[in-house]
Amino acid sequence: QVQLQESGPGLVKPSQTLSLTCTVSGGSITTSYYAWSWIRQPPGKGLELMGVIAYDGSTYVSPSLKSRTSISRDNAKNTVYLQMNSLKPEDTAVYYCAARSTIRRIYNYWGQGTQVTVSS
Repeated sequence: QVQLQESGPGLVKPSQTLSLTCTVSGGSITTSYYAWSWIRQPPGKGLELMGVIAYDGSTYVSPSLKSRTSISRDNAKNTVYLQMNSLKPEDTAVYYCAARSTIRRIYNYWGQGTQVTVSS
């Protein structure tokens, strides 16, 4: 059973940088069975795919966020990271880490999510 645990600062000021961590257990982030995704949900809105890092380390970031967002990983720590610069109040959301099956193309596993509030 794969488990994902997000962690982050909770409260960030506008224009600052957000760094989130997704610690994975029960499976390796280098397995070809899953791609590791960052997804967020602003209050009252739907889920938004922010980006993905694949088993080989290649990444995809949503074009709307690409200029200020990066996804990376540490294989030794079995951890995936999200970094987003120049935060705005509209970046306030619950941020999730999720494992997407590369075969079935569905999200098999989700973290519990971490609330990020952007406010001065």
